Amino acid sequence: MGRGRWRKVGSALWRVVAVWAVSTLTMLVLAGLLPDFKLQSEDGDSSTRIAVTAALGAGAFGLLSALVWPLLVRALLLVPALVLGLLAFFLNGSLLLLALSLIPAGRGEAGAETAVVVAAVMSAVASATGGALAVRDDDAYRRRLYRLADRRRRRGAQGQPGPLAPGTVFIQLDGVGHDVLQAAVAKGLMPTVARWLGAGGAGRTGEAGGTAAAPRAEAPGPVAPGADDLGPNAPGDAAPATPAPTHRLTPWRTDWSSQTGASQLGILHGSNHDVPAFRWYEKDTGEVMVSNRPASAVELQRRAVRRTGDGGLLTVDGASRGNLFSGGAEQLALVLSVAARRGKKNRSRAGYFAYFSDPANAVRTALSFVAEVFREIGESTRARVERRRPRVSRGGLYPFIRAFATVVERDVVVAAVIGDMLAGRSAVYADLVAYDEVAHHSGPAGGDVEKVLRRLDRSLALLAQVAEHAPRSYRIVLLSDHGQSPGETFRARYGLTLGDLVKAGCGLPVPRRAQRTHSGAEARAAVRAALRRPVEEGQDELRPARRAEPIVLASGNLGLVSFPDVRHRMTREEIDRRHPALLPTLANHPGIGFLLVRSAERGPVVLGARGAEVYLDEDPADLGPLADFGPGAADAVRRTDGFPHTADIMVNSWYDPQDGEVLAFEEQIGSHGGLGGAQGRPFLLSPLVLSPPVEEGEELVGAEAVHRVLRRWLVEAMGPAAPMAPEAPVTPEVAVAVAEVSVPVHDPLS
Repeated sequence: MGRGRWRKVGSALWRVVAVWAVSTLTMLVLAGLLPDFKLQSEDGDSSTRIAVTAALGAGAFGLLSALVWPLLVRALLLVPALVLGLLAFFLNGSLLLLALSLIPAGRGEAGAETAVVVAAVMSAVASATGGALAVRDDDAYRRRLYRLADRRRRRGAQGQPGPLAPGTVFIQLDGVGHDVLQAAVAKGLMPTVARWLGAGGAGRTGEAGGTAAAPRAEAPGPVAPGADDLGPNAPGDAAPATPAPTHRLTPWRTDWSSQTGASQLGILHGSNHDVPAFRWYEKDTGEVMVSNRPASAVELQRRAVRRTGDGGLLTVDGASRGNLFSGGAEQLALVLSVAARRGKKNRSRAGYFAYFSDPANAVRTALSFVAEVFREIGESTRARVERRRPRVSRGGLYPFIRAFATVVERDVVVAAVIGDMLAGRSAVYADLVAYDEVAHHSGPAGGDVEKVLRRLDRSLALLAQVAEHAPRSYRIVLLSDHGQSPGETFRARYGLTLGDLVKAGCGLPVPRRAQRTHSGAEARAAVRAALRRPVEEGQDELRPARRAEPIVLASGNLGLVSFPDVRHRMTREEIDRRHPALLPTLANHPGIGFLLVRSAERGPVVLGARGAEVYLDEDPADLGPLADFGPGAADAVRRTDGFPHTADIMVNSWYDPQDGEVLAFEEQIGSHGGLGGAQGRPFLLSPLVLSPPVEEGEELVGAEAVHRVLRRWLVEAMGPAAPMAPEAPVTPEVAVAVAEVSVPVHDPLS
């Protein structure tokens, strides 16, 4: 055995002894502090005997945690995810009681509640000690990653001779707009992204060429996905300058419905046809579709597959993590479109096993969760005391929903992606919703979201670091599905909701006090799915008291008005005959930018204040109220008009092109869903080794166009094995068959 091998063995033994010693000391301290925790007999023992007892207990607990814990978590995989996170503490306490029972002469004793506390503290201390020691030993961390990679490669990549083609990891930063990303890089909040873009962080837009390989992180260290909340030793804290950029930054423009449901469906499945908003009413079924409701998500995915005749972007050796839709992947975790399904083969929470199989992860995430709850309470209290404007309510369950999005969902998704990379999967698409959730309630800029962006960057650094040890090289593509536009709510500015205004225009009674409009977000749906509670927005809340009354729904700053007693889409002429004051009331309100209705005689027409009318089928030279909403607004509105389930009246809020502000019809001060400002300008950050998304001078428009770009990149990486879009329309029978065979299969170790 060479000198280097002996050095490695000695280093490993030193870390084991050090962790054991610290755990023993921790157990002694806890025995002195907690009256129900004893390490001596009833007659008393010497200090030496007590120390030996503590050492035996700490050693037994460490062995049981390493050997028994993964088996317990595997057995409890069917338990709801958040319940599993809480149950982890009790299981950990049970292991401690078992460890104490193994101490000779019955010297170990603890109450059940005390055992939970002791086990949690010891797991956290042992994890922190091991991590601190391994940070100083880069080779130890690399060896651990190599072992994981070899194990997963033997399990999942057998029978694949020769070198593997490069894999691709798509990381979606939900709601992070192009300008927000650039500002974060300029402020030094995202050093990993700055390094990819080159020194100074300006980056290059739409440039071709370059031979850069997959991004590599500079600083090694075994940092778990949630460790950034508990200590400074996270990748990304230091940002050494890079001599040249490895990535290019490209903005793209969303469809009119600038929200995750429409964008991610288009990106993953190649079609977001007939998704007019985040939520909408379908007259033919009498149902309200909600993008983040599992039943709606699975139906939207089925429609997209039927329309394209293709399973999705991830059909070949793909993994979908934390998304609304599967993308055709076989490996799924936290995917909403399968959360409504039940059964052994349709678990959307399989990814929780990979994270909670380590008891230290459960403890670390729980501590970070609690810290984030208190952080949100402190920030919201400060906002109230300082009387900040705009401001929305941040009480109730919101602190816990925010903590889930920024801690639990992030940690589990990042851990799942790490597992995918070490398993050598060809294509991975993951959504991190932390920024979007916080920006809805705190605004798209400011101290609250800056902290979130900094932590997201550390997660990116960790993924780039893991890529160094994966069985294949990886190209990391960063993208967003939409941005967010600031502004106060419609209700806060005018004292009434859009629903109240519609009632007034129809001559119906308006309540004296405006009711808050329900705010929908991906994190809220993910929490309910994790708890196995159906995300079924109350139909009684969405439907009017009488069928002749209109249904008014909100999607950010986009509103939809439908008359349920008329089975077809009402024309402008029909609306004017029934409610002659309604369209003028809406069009002339200062909080509304424009309306879309359909004329029986002249097709789609946009209405604005002071009688402005723009007939979209007649190729108008004067865009009227659409002019302030930027290039492509008319095309986006015209496309939505052609959807079968477009509402009778589509309402887009006022927009200030100077400040970029809109007025949300929901209770959000950072909103998206319609036209106006940064919400419609997300980004695509891709390695230079991939072909440019668009030719120089061209613009990338629409989620379906982004899907085609990502497919092209998979072809460049995977060659003939990449998923190919159908070249010709397929028959309905074939489309249904494709949908039926795209049944997800879950790897319990993913």
